[in-house]
Amino acid sequence: MWRPAADDRQLARACMDVRTGRYLSAHEALKDARGKFDLRAHRSLVLASEAADSDLAERWLAEEPGAEAALLWARVAMLRALRMADAHDRRQGALVRIAQSACERAAEMLPEDPTPWVIQLALARLQKARDPAPPGLLTAPPGPWYLFARILRLDPWNREAHHRFLAYFFTRHGGSASARWDVASFLSQRAPTTSALRLLPLVALVEDYDPNALLADRTWEQPQWRATAMGIYHGWFPQVAGYPFTPVLDLAYLAHALYMAKCEFEAREVFTAMGPYASRMPWSAFGEPEEQLTKARRSCGLPVPGAA
Repeated sequence: MWRPAADDRQLARACMDVRTGRYLSAHEALKDARGKFDLRAHRSLVLASEAADSDLAERWLAEEPGAEAALLWARVAMLRALRMADAHDRRQGALVRIAQSACERAAEMLPEDPTPWVIQLALARLQKARDPAPPGLLTAPPGPWYLFARILRLDPWNREAHHRFLAYFFTRHGGSASARWDVASFLSQRAPTTSALRLLPLVALVEDYDPNALLADRTWEQPQWRATAMGIYHGWFPQVAGYPFTPVLDLAYLAHALYMAKCEFEAREVFTAMGPYASRMPWSAFGEPEEQLTKARRSCGLPVPGAA
């Protein structure tokens, strides 16, 4: 089931309402997530992806302005700006300014929420922030370090902030392989062993994948990467049972790494924890995602949910 809401039933209902032009359920889903920063970030992003092609966010903000309406509008403005930038559309500058203004408004309405600042971090790659890196990085890559630090003061282990920050250094966003590996290592090593942020090097490894490179698919079998995947399996994976909703994307990266490392027993457990839900990444980096995921599950002795 390729549903970003996965088993978050409140979010799934809100998505259905957004698709039909209603926002009351979205308001409740976001308000109920106040103080649960990762959940609020995830819900606002999923809802914005449903609302980005309609006028729902603008209408909600005009009809019933508030912190939740302002946050969804900031998310929608962010998605539109990033789409224009990726399409090299000359309107991207205006949309970035609109998104920044929306972020500032959302931050003012709920100052303790880091999500509006995380949205600004997503836009940072379009502005090429060049703050100096803190001590401890071999390559000392400049980037949006000041903005990142501001978010960490509100929420030290904010999941999306770490992923957005790492993405700033992706080659396709103008970064370099050396900076990407340096940042991924730095961020993951400072996180607790029980944190999902330990997955960041695996994200960087997928981003670095080159199907034309010699023995590219054998990379995950190297001792360092097998040890990384197994360390996450033993450190973070046991925590998943206590999550309120299934962290499908993080589980997918771990399952993929274990499968590629030939750790089929452990990969099978991770796939089982995902239930029937799936995310397109990291599978889409290797081909058609449904085909790649089906192959991996069957290799681990698991059926494909919904398959005859």
